[in-house]
Amino acid sequence: MAEKGKLYIVPTPIGNLEDITLRAVRILNEVDTVLAEDTRTSSLLFSRHGIKTRMESYHKFNEHRNSAALLERLKTGESIALISDAGTPGISDPGFLLVRLCRSEGVEIETLPGATAFVPALVNSGFPCDRFCFEGFLPIKKGRQKRIKELSLEKRTVIFYESPHRLVKTLEQLRDEFGPLREASVSRELTKLYEETRRGTIQDLAQWYKSHEPRGEIVIVVEGAGK
Repeated sequence: MAEKGKLYIVPTPIGNLEDITLRAVRILNEVDTVLAEDTRTSSLLFSRHGIKTRMESYHKFNEHRNSAALLERLKTGESIALISDAGTPGISDPGFLLVRLCRSEGVEIETLPGATAFVPALVNSGFPCDRFCFEGFLPIKKGRQKRIKELSLEKRTVIFYESPHRLVKTLEQLRDEFGPLREASVSRELTKLYEETRRGTIQDLAQWYKSHEPRGEIVIVVEGAGK
């Protein structure tokens, strides 16, 4: 049984619903409550694996408001699991704030290993995997250009998350700072039916996606400077 007064961080599949561990399914069945980024999305996963635990919404719009109350519930003995729509909570998804509160108040946390999008994208890219820089989502406006310029000097493989409607703009900005001939790869729809990884120069990738509208969640992997 799940331990009382404990927070479980549980990764969920990034696409293929089979990509969940036996331990994750057990924990999700045993806890008192599951915090889900979107209960409608998570209900598909729960239905597939026969999980009937009560869900509550916990997302970027309510995490600051709700985290203190959740901490008190944990301190009074409730066992709670946190999941996101896909992947590992806290990695470009809500989770950091609640984990930090629990750590500061001595509430036990157990983080399960599992799915996250950047690992298969990194391995698929063919770029060095021994050392890398995970950047996640770039700032949308303030500080974006400065950050891209700083990363152009990074010698490790660099990983970005991006949405399909901003992909071309981001590739063009990377091209302007990293140089048009820097090699990169774009992975999208990872673990799903139409999974694709396309590799080439940043210039070539920008041109390709200008004429081939991308869909799905996207990971950009760029070779390090001076390779």
